[in-house]
Amino acid sequence: MNVEELRDLALSFPAVEECFPFDEDTLVFKVMGKIFLMVALEKSPVFFNFKARPEDGLKYRERYPAITPGYHSDKRHWNSLQLDGSIPSEETARFIKDSYDLIVASLPKYKQKELEAL
Repeated sequence: MNVEELRDLALSFPAVEECFPFDEDTLVFKVMGKIFLMVALEKSPVFFNFKARPEDGLKYRERYPAITPGYHSDKRHWNSLQLDGSIPSEETARFIKDSYDLIVASLPKYKQKELEAL
């Protein structure tokens, strides 16, 4: 997966917006105003932070050297993944979708209902 494919995937989920709230090199994807994905565009290879359940994040880090504790994030819940080609695209896509789903599940019920209506 490359950064364009990552962007297309993130924008394919309902109610997603992209922005640069921190600087011009960190692309952020939000659902209903909550961050689920942060992409460091200036790094080579490009890497992104995604959210995972703590126990899942530990498994991912053990399985894939390209996944490390989240850079500049809560390292218990956030993970960084280098897009170096070592992780299959399908697996990378699943990490992104799971991050989106975790954030949606944490939204207040009224926002979840708004999202369902879209």
